[in-house]
Amino acid sequence: MTLFEHRGEEVLSKTAPLAARMRPRTFDEFVGQQHIVDPDRVLRKAVEADRIPSMILWGPPGTGKTTLAFLIARQTRSAFSQVSAVTSGVADLRRIVKEAKDALGMHGRRTILFVDEIHRFNKAQQDVILPHVEDGTVVLIGATTENPSFEVISPLLSRSRVFTLNSLTDEQVEGIVRSALEDSDRGLGADRLEMSDEALEALVRLSNGDARTALNALELAASTAVHSVIDTATVEDAMQRKSLMYDKAGDQHYDTISAFIKSVRGSDPDAAIYWLGRMIEAGEDPMFVARRLVVLAAEDIGMADPNALTVAVSAQQAVHFIGMPEGRIPLAEATVYLATAPKSNSAYAAINKAMEDARNSRNDPVPLHLRNAVTGLMKAQGYGEGYKYAHDYPDHFAPDENLPENLKGRRYYEPTDQGYEAQVSERLRRWWRET
Repeated sequence: MTLFEHRGEEVLSKTAPLAARMRPRTFDEFVGQQHIVDPDRVLRKAVEADRIPSMILWGPPGTGKTTLAFLIARQTRSAFSQVSAVTSGVADLRRIVKEAKDALGMHGRRTILFVDEIHRFNKAQQDVILPHVEDGTVVLIGATTENPSFEVISPLLSRSRVFTLNSLTDEQVEGIVRSALEDSDRGLGADRLEMSDEALEALVRLSNGDARTALNALELAASTAVHSVIDTATVEDAMQRKSLMYDKAGDQHYDTISAFIKSVRGSDPDAAIYWLGRMIEAGEDPMFVARRLVVLAAEDIGMADPNALTVAVSAQQAVHFIGMPEGRIPLAEATVYLATAPKSNSAYAAINKAMEDARNSRNDPVPLHLRNAVTGLMKAQGYGEGYKYAHDYPDHFAPDENLPENLKGRRYYEPTDQGYEAQVSERLRRWWRET
């Protein structure tokens, strides 16, 4: 179904949602994304010249992806077909492709295929579109909140331009809300509503850069306002809770856990706790966070404070045992402990270097003195001969060469002077400097 007919005129009734009614009709009305829609930008020039490339519009919810597709449809002489990846399937795509071929063959008219939430199409569904994008039967415009590098098949992605949309600023969302309050034709202007500055600030803040969320909440608040006055309490009741941009399988998931890990690694407990709180509030799997803390304790703290791994594993077990919401407390404790612990990645670096040598160097036999002579034949062949039993020597230490012949003298573990590891470093120097 399309919202356009008769060269792009909208057919929206007053019963349509406010966000749909207030959708910009021209590029001059479009708010934000100047890096894409300004007159001197390549997309705007392509639209005005009616030479539109296939493209993927990628950005957070409520930033104008669908609106931009509709604006393109208004200004092009191409036919415009819209499908939602949530409700449409292969049969719908094949029908549109057939109609596009007919339009191109009989009238020389191209077809723009707009796929909303294209990331919800599986590989087979995207494969259906690919050859027809490649031969020019359709011009694809896909809209997605997910990183197209992961959600759009490579052949389709390579034939499309990716345009990235950013979250709207608070000032931009405020301008959109004010326009809706003042517009008597499409907005709420005829209702003569009053909205306090505090209520407007709350609506903008809680919308989190999402224009659709702001307009939906405004419409609900307006319908329940007493004496046509929208106050802060009405806004908060309409909004219920802040719209968090977070997808547990997408970029927000990976970006936020990255910020969390890097804050802990950077010894910033305040930032680490904030990112932890943001993940918990967004409904992230607490066991995922706990597992990442266990990895971090071994990788980034390691021998500087071996107790960090114990704390992280204990937190993981506690969350598994008690669940949420109480599980946030041991997670917070482990986060603070790890963020404030001394840091060392020496063990992590050591195992990586050792694995690289094991992979790339000649795998010499295990030295004879390190082998167990479990049979008489083995003993006769020299297994275990010359082995120094450490407990028979002063300080329970006996210097020896325990690496294969081709790696003699190789050093993998380089201790730092951080925390407990400073003691380890001194002990190793004391043992080995005399050899």
